[in-house]
Formats: sequence, C-alpha cells, structure tokens
Amino acid sequence: MPEQQYEVREVGEKRVLVVKASPPTVGPSIANYPETMRVVVKALMHNRVDAIVLSDVYERYYDGKQVKLLQEVALAAKKFKDAGLWSFSVVENMGKECAKVFKKEGTDLVKILHDLWLSDPVAAYVQTLGLIKRVAAKAEAAPQYKECATKLLKILKTVKAVMESTALIAKAKSYILRVGKIPKDRSLYSLLFQPQLKPSFVESRVLLAAEEDLEILDQYSVLDAEVFIYKHPDQVEPLYYLVPPEFSLPEQQYVVMEKTKELVSQYSPKSAILMHGSPGREQFLEIYEDTIRDVAKNLNVKLSSKDVRFLANILARHTVGYGLLELLLMDKRITDIYVDAPLGSKPVYLVHSEYGQCQSNVVLSADDALSLVSKFRAMSGRPFDESHPVLDYDLPDVSARVAVIGPPLSPDGIAFAFRLHKPTPWTLPQFIDNNMISPLGAGLLSFFIDSQATMLVAGSRGAGKTSLMTSLILEIPQNQRILTQEDTLEIPVEEISHLGFHIQRLKTKSPIAGGASGELPPEDALRTALRLGDSAIVIGEVRSKEAKVLYEAMRVGAAGSVVMGTIHGDSAYSVWDRVVNDLGVPTTSFKATDLVVVNAPIRFAGSLRRHRRTVAITEIRKHWNHDPVEEGGFLDLMRYAAKDDKLQLLEDNIKESDLFSKVMELRGLSYEQIWEEINARAFTKKYLVDLKRKHNVPELLEGTYTVPAHNKFLLLKEKSIEEHGSPDYDSVLDEWKTWVEEVLLKRVLARREAHGKHT
Repeated sequence: MPEQQYEVREVGEKRVLVVKASPPTVGPSIANYPETMRVVVKALMHNRVDAIVLSDVYERYYDGKQVKLLQEVALAAKKFKDAGLWSFSVVENMGKECAKVFKKEGTDLVKILHDLWLSDPVAAYVQTLGLIKRVAAKAEAAPQYKECATKLLKILKTVKAVMESTALIAKAKSYILRVGKIPKDRSLYSLLFQPQLKPSFVESRVLLAAEEDLEILDQYSVLDAEVFIYKHPDQVEPLYYLVPPEFSLPEQQYVVMEKTKELVSQYSPKSAILMHGSPGREQFLEIYEDTIRDVAKNLNVKLSSKDVRFLANILARHTVGYGLLELLLMDKRITDIYVDAPLGSKPVYLVHSEYGQCQSNVVLSADDALSLVSKFRAMSGRPFDESHPVLDYDLPDVSARVAVIGPPLSPDGIAFAFRLHKPTPWTLPQFIDNNMISPLGAGLLSFFIDSQATMLVAGSRGAGKTSLMTSLILEIPQNQRILTQEDTLEIPVEEISHLGFHIQRLKTKSPIAGGASGELPPEDALRTALRLGDSAIVIGEVRSKEAKVLYEAMRVGAAGSVVMGTIHGDSAYSVWDRVVNDLGVPTTSFKATDLVVVNAPIRFAGSLRRHRRTVAITEIRKHWNHDPVEEGGFLDLMRYAAKDDKLQLLEDNIKESDLFSKVMELRGLSYEQIWEEINARAFTKKYLVDLKRKHNVPELLEGTYTVPAHNKFLLLKEKSIEEHGSPDYDSVLDEWKTWVEEVLLKRVLARREAHGKHT
C-alpha cells in the first residue's frame, strides 16, 4: 500500500493520522481488516500522533488509549527492523550450518515480524511461541544442532519479550486466559478497537457502547434518534448513549448527502441558526429536499419521499441547526448539558431528570463549537471575545438557555452550559405524582396563592425553584393579571398564555453577561411593572437591587396581588440572611414576606441519586425586630421527614399562625372553613393523579387539563357560595368528580385515540 494513502494532519493541538479507507483491502476498521492495521502500524513507525481516523463516506475515530496500543506495536516493529530481523539473512548470519538446518524457521520468523506482526500482532505472538517450541524440539531431537538452536532461541526469546512488553499482547494473554482458547478470528480486536463513528459531513462524533459490560436501564426515542441509558459496573454515573440515524445510514445515502451538502453549502447561512418550525428553516429544508432528489436521480439511488425528508432533516441539523447537540436539546428528560474545555477531549456531560448526572457518548468538536458560538453571537447581537468572555442567551426554539465562557475566564478554551426548560409549565399534580410535594402541601400553597400571599421559593441550583413557582402561577385565578420579570427566560409565559392566563413578560438586563441594547436593569423594570396596574408580580430570581424595590412595593401594598419570586437558600433563615445582609433590604421590609417555600435535592440513605423534594413551608411572622431565630420569627407550617419521605403538617404550629389569623380576618372565614378549602384543593389534585395512574394518561396532569379542572373547582365553589352563602365542599367535589370523569378524562382519551390513528 503506497504511503500516499495516509497523511498526518494538525487538528487544533492534536496530530491526527488520517488513512483513506479503500475497500476491499483497506477497509474502514482496524479490527476487521488486517491490511488496514498494517497501514496504520507502518505509519506509526514514522509518526507520533494523538488520534487515528479511517476516512470513507463516514469516519472512524480512534482515541488516545487505542492509539497507544498501536504505537507500542509500531515501536516493537521498529525494534525488530533495526535489529535486522526483517531480513532473510538473520539465520545466514549465524553460519552456513545453522542456515541450512534452520532455514525454514528463519523464513517463518521474518514473515511473522515483517508481515504478521503489523497486521495481526496476536497471531504473530502465538506463532512466535510455536516457533520457540519447534526450535527447542528440533534441538532436543538433534543435539548436534544445539549451538545453532541456542543462538536462534536467544533471538526468539528476545522477540517474545519485546512482544510481551506491549499492552496489546498483555490484554490478549488476559483474554485468552479468561476464555480458555485462542481466538481464530479477529474478534479480540473488536473488543480493543472500538472507534467513534462520524459521517464525514459531521464534525462531532459519538462513542460506541461496549454493551457486553453494560446493564440497560432505559430506552426511548428523541426525534429520529434512539437514546439508551446504561449502568456501568465500574462507573458511578449512568451512561447516556445517543444513537443518531446519521451514523448508521446505507453507504449510498451517505454519498447522496455528501454531494448535496457540497452543492448547497454556498447557500448555507454561516452565522445564524434557523429556528425549529420557522419559515426560514422550512424553506431551507425544501432546498435540501429538491437537491437530494436531483442528486439521488443522477447517482441512480432510489429514495422514497420519506427518505428524502429524513435526509434533509439530518443535513439541516448539521448546517443550520445545533448539530448533534440539537438531539440532546430536544430531549426534554434532560435538564442540563455541560461541554467542558478543552473541547473534543471528553464527552458531553448532562443531567437527566430521572437518572441524575450522566456521561454521554457525544464528543463536541472544536469546529462545531466555534460554529455555534458564531451563531449565538449573531443571534444575540452580543459580543464574545477576550474583553467579553461570557455570552448568556435564551434559545426559545428549544426551550433552553446557554451560557458560553471563553478565555481568559476559561483558560482552557470555550465551554458551554445549557439549561433546558420544560416546554409546558409544571403543575402541582405532576409534582404530587413524582412525590416532590404532598397533596396537602399542594393544597396549602394553592390556598395561599388564592389568598394573595407574598411568597419566596428557595433552594439550591437545580432544586426545582422555578418549576415549583411556575406550577403556582397556574393556581392564580384567571381573572387576575400576571406580570413576570426575568433576565433569563425560564418561565414558559407563551404556554401559560395559551392556557388562558392574562400574562405579560418583562425581560431585564442580565447581571452576568450584560444585555441587548435598551434592556432595563431589574430594579428599573420592576418600578415600571408597578405602574402597569394591579397585577400578580412574579420575579424569576431575586438577586440584586430589585429586591429593595420589590419589598418597598410589598410593604405599601403597591403590588395589589400575589407576589412571588425565587431565591437561592436552603432555609427560611438563609433567605432572610441573603435578603437582609447581602441584598440590603431592611428587616422590617423583609417581614412583608408571608411564606418561604424551600426545595432541596435529597439523597436517600446516602445514595448517589438525587430526588427533588419540597422540604419546608415556613411562615414569616411579624412580631419580631432583629433576629428571627431568637425572637420566633419563623414558623414551620410543614416540614419534610426524610425517614418517611413525607412533607408533614405541624398542627401545633398552625395554631400559632399569624397568616391563618390574617386570612380569617380578611376573608371572613373560620379556622375550620380554611381547612375545608385546603383539603378540597388537595383532594382535586390528588384525584387527577389517581386518574392518571389508573388510566395511564400522563398528559392528564399537564396544564392543558389541570387548569380547566382547577377553574371548574373554583366555578363550582362560587356557585355553591351563591346558592348557600358558603361552599358545600361535599357537593362541590361530587359534581367536580363527575365533570372530570365524564368530560375531562374523555377529552384526554379521545385526543390520545385520535393521535394514535393519525400516527
């Protein structure tokens, strides 16, 4: 094979050996093709590289560990060559008599070292062992040849020692010992050399799974890709393996796509991503489809209309989309995606809503990363350079936000952090279903939202603060207006609006990465919001100067309705400490807060997995002055018990509640009537959860159905008040249950059936 069939390229900081795979001899696999291994090993005898790529219609990428195995084989081959063992004169040099007797053994040794060692080291090692036995047996049978045999055995044992010094032979010996036999085919190499696959038009790559060592935990589809969740016997975190269709297409389709990409590349927008479902992206898909049809026709490749659309979507993903990351971003079971620097050195890391922190098999290339940065910069209109090493931007088409950092803040290069949002708002029944909150806790919070309480939802990052606050927004009666204020858009305002709420979003300047031209600081935006009329005020995160404005409004009643916000903290005390000591809000103003709700990730019995739980609902009492702990300023209404995995009601504390007394006075309710309503609200949410489980209809707990169910409860309660002067909850709930089963549930099942027929 001429050396022109490979080249060494500088890719970033790596030296990559690129071998042109030309079947049938040099095929696209080191494991399966002896001649391919020969070409690679001979190339490594003269070159030090970090990676190996076999290039065909798709590329197979071998990483550092696999390269090291082959480099050791190449180093051994160089030693054999330098020692003259590639020459047929090796036995001749021992004398004419020795050459005459051991001519065949000498010839076999040269073939082993010059040919077989380069293409099949394990077979070469096994044959070397056999050759040693043959020479020893020949010497034993004919003692007159002992001196020649001794010379040859010395060479052979040196060869054996060099071979055994390589990790590849060490692994082979371990494998042979374990299975009890020498493999007759190249199956052993398939275990040692598992490449990362990549079509040549795709920059990033995916790792293959060695499934014989893995336990599969889950499998599901995302768009046109498959996702496998594995448990590895020696790794703490589960493995998230993405299997994109572009890595397993027929060869003819790869050829069509390569040619199509080449033809359309001059029209591809380089500095912008065309959003999902946008007219621009659809127009680009049409161009791809037309071109694919023409190319396939010219190449005599048969493609159905479904095939054409399928291939067009793949090409769009890798040209005007987010590449392989697009599939991860569309997996709504993922909450966070991390791409650490240096790029291309390790797989993408992610957080899965069900399996926690996972290592993926996706390796983002430096080229893909730079392309994404260019697009984000163009889309946001924000700078990203050494003077501005942070770019924070919302990606509405995939319901996510991205934070990009670069040098000098990140000295190892560009890195990404994506935060994915649930595209539809979370609901309290969904949280009851996954045990984050109890039905009674949900009923209590729903009641206080209706009572226009002021509330802060606290917790660490990833504890579900915004998710819980979003579910509470859906408890606000729909005859009230809602204003939300965020610097990063996490609350699904558009979806909440589609559910029938009167909601207005305010976008403020980010305190981390700045903002677009004209964006207001949070405190100025909040002052504006307070002039927009009576509305429920929802603050995405309370963290800077807007805190003073917020509390000023709460104290004088300028908000006029519910006030909610999220804040970092793990208890009511930590929230007070942050608001007062970090944000500069006076203690007297902080007491305008009615409730602090705390979420936390719980690791049961020290388990590695985390489960989100609401761990405390704490009332902020009003009759204290300096230290809320010493003066009894905090009153836990409900507290989480990890032993029972339950949010428990503290009945003795309830009796001391100032908030209950305030509600009784303002709404003219007795203590018993308050609890009747709380329990009724809890019942409605638990009832929906029970129906969902009974009929296996998860969509019943989405806002599309829980909001009408909540509205129906409020309307039936209002009707009962008009008829009886106060609500008769028994009759209200009976009528409500009948409506849910005969109207709401049937609506869900009918839509499911219609969707199934359509699919």
